[in-house]
Amino acid sequence: MSTNSPLLVIEKPGEEAIPWAVQLLEKAGLQVIRTFDLREARLSHSNCPCPHHGTEDCDCQMIVLLIYKGKQAPASILVHSFQETTWFYLVNTPEHPIGRLLEMLIKKTLPQPVPEVLESEH
Repeated sequence: MSTNSPLLVIEKPGEEAIPWAVQLLEKAGLQVIRTFDLREARLSHSNCPCPHHGTEDCDCQMIVLLIYKGKQAPASILVHSFQETTWFYLVNTPEHPIGRLLEMLIKKTLPQPVPEVLESEH
């Protein structure tokens, strides 16, 4: 799988979907580290318009999660959210390959469709 096709799409804003996904991954015994946050990066750049909307007031969010299991090389998940939808992309390229077992565990942990529990909690 590459970053071209989403691993998971959730019809919820990133503020809800990202913590839910991180919690699931951590419950599965994985360590999750947030390495990039678009909103935080934009704070130091005033007058920085959104490339999608051309405005400074935008709800786009992009974060990168590094997922670790033991001493294996980490997997990267790119998360993009806009309005009420969040897309999770598992990055698996020749430059950044994922171990087969880690990839299978991540795919098993982040189910689709989103369980009713998330729907009823928020």
